[in-house]
Amino acid sequence: MVESAPPESRWRASRWRAHLDICRIDHWFKNVFVIPGVLVALALTDEYLTGLAWRIPVGLFATCLVASSNYVLNELQDARTDIHHPVKRHRPVPSGLVNIRLAYVQWIVLGVVGVGLGAVVNLPLALALVVLWLMGCAYNIPPIRTKDYPYVDVLSEAVNNALRMLAGWYMVTSVAFSPGSLLLSYWMIGCYFMATKRFAEYRDFERAGGVNDAAMYRESFRYYTSERLLVSIMFYASSSMLFFGAFIVLYRLELILSFPFVAVFMAMYLHLAFRANSPVEHPEQLYRERALMIVLGITVVVMAVLLFVDIPILTKVFNLDG
Repeated sequence: MVESAPPESRWRASRWRAHLDICRIDHWFKNVFVIPGVLVALALTDEYLTGLAWRIPVGLFATCLVASSNYVLNELQDARTDIHHPVKRHRPVPSGLVNIRLAYVQWIVLGVVGVGLGAVVNLPLALALVVLWLMGCAYNIPPIRTKDYPYVDVLSEAVNNALRMLAGWYMVTSVAFSPGSLLLSYWMIGCYFMATKRFAEYRDFERAGGVNDAAMYRESFRYYTSERLLVSIMFYASSSMLFFGAFIVLYRLELILSFPFVAVFMAMYLHLAFRANSPVEHPEQLYRERALMIVLGITVVVMAVLLFVDIPILTKVFNLDG
């Protein structure tokens, strides 16, 4: 008969697991948002492929570490409000499984190591990661704590999308990022995803008849309503596509053929937000949405191909030659 571990050993194991959990390694997949930055850099610059085999993996791992540093801080700062959420109250920090002092050390170490690894690739990448880390501080730490203010919460969190694109660019080249319209589009699409998440969260509280609980869980919900969030979603979606259109006209007209695929994906994503306990509230679980993942995969492939395949007839069709 095999003896089970003594209670003290199990308790220690759960504590270490809790410290690992607050790094949210399962959220690292969000750093796929660096990939468009890599592809655009390859398409728009004359950078040679030498060194990419190590620069991209090291840069991606550095980005993941900085993201985990921000996640640790988020878990620590949100513990007092997570207790008002039906699911998040069971997170490691509000559950009392985390050593708070050790977790703050964890936050600093992850950030320093991540930025240090970025510096191994090049200085611009390290600087982009420093800004990513600082945005995590601004988003979470009082008295700034941008996540408590309506609209500012979405804008400040989604800027991480643009920073990830910069990180991907600088994994390829140290040349200054030039297509500002694309960076703005990437920021706005991040706002679209974040506002959609807020909308889904708010509707769950509405269904439960706990709008007051919503305000206790998230300060910005004192101002938000379903209608206001839907209007903001419309603003972010249209802004993203307008900036994307500007980038296409200036840099890569072929990408105009990807518009229908992007629009279908965005429509499907918004549709998911109307579900109870919507998967958009837990982006790390979106891989389970098979139809959405198929459309996303097709969209990514189409855009990647259009970045590198020239279609001269489009210039005539859209009369860009005058």
